[in-house]
Amino acid sequence: MMNDMAPSPEPARSDPTAVPAATTPLRGLRVLDLATLFAGPLAATMLGDFGAEVIKVEHPERPDPSRGHGPAKDGVGLWWKLLGRNKRNVTLDLSTPGGRDVLLRMAAQSDVIVENFRPGTLEKWDLGWEELSAVNPRLVLARVTGFGQFGPYARRAGFGTLAEAMSGFAAVTGEPDGPPTLPPFGLADSVAALSTAYAVMTALHHRRESGRGQVVDMAIIEPMLTVLGPQPIWYDQLGYVQPRTGNRSANNAPRNTYRTADGSWLAVSTSAQSIAERVMRLVGRPELTEEPWFATGAGRAAHADELDEAVGGWIAQRDRTEVVAAFEEAEAAVAPISDIREVMENEQYQALDSITQVEDEELGTLRMQNVLFRLSETPGAIRWAGRPHGADTDTVLTELGLDERDIAGLREEGAL
Repeated sequence: MMNDMAPSPEPARSDPTAVPAATTPLRGLRVLDLATLFAGPLAATMLGDFGAEVIKVEHPERPDPSRGHGPAKDGVGLWWKLLGRNKRNVTLDLSTPGGRDVLLRMAAQSDVIVENFRPGTLEKWDLGWEELSAVNPRLVLARVTGFGQFGPYARRAGFGTLAEAMSGFAAVTGEPDGPPTLPPFGLADSVAALSTAYAVMTALHHRRESGRGQVVDMAIIEPMLTVLGPQPIWYDQLGYVQPRTGNRSANNAPRNTYRTADGSWLAVSTSAQSIAERVMRLVGRPELTEEPWFATGAGRAAHADELDEAVGGWIAQRDRTEVVAAFEEAEAAVAPISDIREVMENEQYQALDSITQVEDEELGTLRMQNVLFRLSETPGAIRWAGRPHGADTDTVLTELGLDERDIAGLREEGAL
């Protein structure tokens, strides 16, 4: 057994992009990313950001659709540059005999596989858990699907949008007199990706003690239930169904967006009682803090109209800079409503290097989100952006022990 997360033995590597920095905490961990759109691949990206060797496996003729999602520059998909970072790229048709054999050889030398095929697909190709664990009992197989591996919905097509709808998120999002609202980005997929990365690390920690891998069954519809907070227990115990409240909160007030005299929008939050009191003193309405209902978040929420009028009226008479400075001096909570242009120039994000520069062989210098968190001793890093489709196929297969004749035969078969 090896120490720490006990990665599988590493073969020699000739590709310099395969060697993460010695200080990265997941160095020596090998991950096969078989997934597409978006939760599974993003989970693998998060592992790669902290030193795991991630090998992205794509179909030879049908690459990950994220390569074609959203805007492109010079024919190169920009979303892929983010999602595919820190990954080597190989092509492999898993439905062919040759492709199956290559994947089993890769699985034997890997620690984690992330996949998001519909339940039964890997089994149809004789690549299910039985076959994979037979070649590597230490393997962790993360299966990311819309609805999980069993149940009446298991074989349905599942996407993050459906999770946002089914979980209760859309039902509570939007204005009270408006329709349910879906997010304009992959919220459920991103939450599921975070959850999958956490689940994988949990399984690897167990493997350190037991020596055996296991299956992670991640249903995208489930993590959204967790981030929605106490809604299930509220309904269970009180029959309470949270309504849509727009930008207001049913739990505290004032909590809303407010427009300044120069046309900017600001968000104010008063989740803490002390902050609510500071805000009311700041806007010249200290007498409201003496009202009996002001002592609880629920009481303040019941008087949101009155509180919004006081806060909104004060903010509307001042420009953004003055409001932000006054809130900061009062130690109250406020933030501008920023679009991506302001995010890219924000001094706090710049101090944290939240948006960092990456050099790319196709597009030159790129700016993208940095790794998710900072570790004082073993920081993560973006070593390269998403690479071209199949760019590392020959290198990876050579490392597996295949020679030029073997690789040529697989290409003739259509497996690559």
